[in-house]
Amino acid sequence: MDFTVIICTYNRCGNISMCIDALNAQKDTDGIEWEVLIVDNNSSDDTRNTVQKLTKNSSLSIRYAFEPKQGLNHARNRGIRESSGRFFAYIDDDITVSENWLKSLYQALSENDTDAAGGRIHLDPNITLPLWITINPEMYGFLGHQDYGDAALILDGKKRYPFGGNMAFCRRVPNRIGYFNTNLGRKGEGRKKGELFKGAETDYFHRINSTGNATIRYAPNAIVFHHILPHQLEKQYFLTIHKNAGYQKAYHDKQVYKRNLFGVPLFLIPQTVRAGLNYALETITKGSDASFRKRMTLSHFVGSIAGYINSGRKNG
Repeated sequence: MDFTVIICTYNRCGNISMCIDALNAQKDTDGIEWEVLIVDNNSSDDTRNTVQKLTKNSSLSIRYAFEPKQGLNHARNRGIRESSGRFFAYIDDDITVSENWLKSLYQALSENDTDAAGGRIHLDPNITLPLWITINPEMYGFLGHQDYGDAALILDGKKRYPFGGNMAFCRRVPNRIGYFNTNLGRKGEGRKKGELFKGAETDYFHRINSTGNATIRYAPNAIVFHHILPHQLEKQYFLTIHKNAGYQKAYHDKQVYKRNLFGVPLFLIPQTVRAGLNYALETITKGSDASFRKRMTLSHFVGSIAGYINSGRKNG
């Protein structure tokens, strides 16, 4: 088997047909032996029956796998174990791929002896974004948008790397560095405060980078579209992402800081105060929509403080 497309899903059985329809429309794949593996992350909806129907009615080779441990990275790791391809790619259950997606990723991986690859992630063009997002293009990245331009590139895996909605790997990568860290990443539907975590892809590509001899390629023609859910366009969603990111990084920080207060490194306190003042000043001068990005930064610092405090309690 040349290639496995892994779709990790949880309680979104209504999205799966959309994903499969786009995969069914792939062009120029006659020379590629490929399959689709749908990993059900302990869904309580009709996911299993939906996949069974698709398996019977689709011309694609579709397989179903069940992962009882809740969490996106548990599902991703199950996908690695269950997949048959020499290469494997992940898309989310709210992603549809363009017609040249699979061919482009496969070429990037196979023709260049590449360890990992990824392409563009564009937002669903039918979505209407609120003003507080459109006035700051940086915000698009927090919705999964990624575009490094029209030219193929080598990514360093440290500052630039594929995002989770459109990433692919050679089988030797998990053999060399292991699986995704299940302490990181989203749990469940990502709607509740305790579920909405990111950072797993960052960690994985940093680990690939640390090997010192890996190649990560950007394939510009491997384009996918992210279908945004309504709750992902609420300010609280962005604030929670950033607070949880700060918490997660601090909680798992193994460095020992001699100068601390209740486990919080002292340098973090003036940084948090400055972030709060910057947010307040921009709110007064430019308004709450313009200052929201700084509010997100403040939320990240607050999460970091909480993470260090709770980490200290855990280890105390």
